[in-house]
Amino acid sequence: MKTFTSTLPDGLLEKLNTMAQKLMIPKNKIIERALTIYLDQMNRAEYVKSYKKAATDENILDMAEEGMEDYFKQLDE
Repeated sequence: MKTFTSTLPDGLLEKLNTMAQKLMIPKNKIIERALTIYLDQMNRAEYVKSYKKAATDENILDMAEEGMEDYFKQLDE
């Protein structure tokens, strides 16, 4: 594990300290979990954006339709 040093606004640090005391867990564990959740949400947002873009791309739609035709043919065999 590597060490990372950062600064936080006073108000946010106070909230972090309060929550760490309330939950009786280290602040770095709260930050680690929060960052993991945030980065997962960012990845999901990228997927949504790419699917929305693909939904308007005629070439991708054509390929998908061709792929579905082939798939249905295989199911019939």
